[in-house]
Amino acid sequence: MTVRRFFWRLRKKLLKRWARNCFFPSWRVRLLRWCGYHIGQGVYIADDLIIAEELEDSGNLEIGDRVSIAPRVTLVLSSHPNESRIRPFAPVRRAPIVLVRGVRVGRGAIVGANCVVTKDVPPLHVVAGQPAHTVRVLTPPPGWS
Repeated sequence: MTVRRFFWRLRKKLLKRWARNCFFPSWRVRLLRWCGYHIGQGVYIADDLIIAEELEDSGNLEIGDRVSIAPRVTLVLSSHPNESRIRPFAPVRRAPIVLVRGVRVGRGAIVGANCVVTKDVPPLHVVAGQPAHTVRVLTPPPGWS
């Protein structure tokens, strides 16, 4: 690994961590832009946004103008099986995410990879395909509200 690549990964890791815990939402957006993400104007990102990805990737997240992201959202840009037993037959999958305003994803909903969401996704629904359609409805655990 080159020194330049190492420092890019370190910088991105630190900026993402600072953005996740940053007090001011406008600073959060600025820090994420410095990570190389494309973020439009008038964007609001609440606390505790997690972006799971390979650190050397760039240009794989685009957030359009006037998009609002709720607290504790996780965006998975790369699925990596780490050093688990499934690694030989579960390769790393990477796909960009583009978020646009006017589409709501309900609490606990899951949007599949390479999915094109053109309308609201109800809570606890799993959607997949192009255009997205419900493939499963999740059963909430006791006490979930």
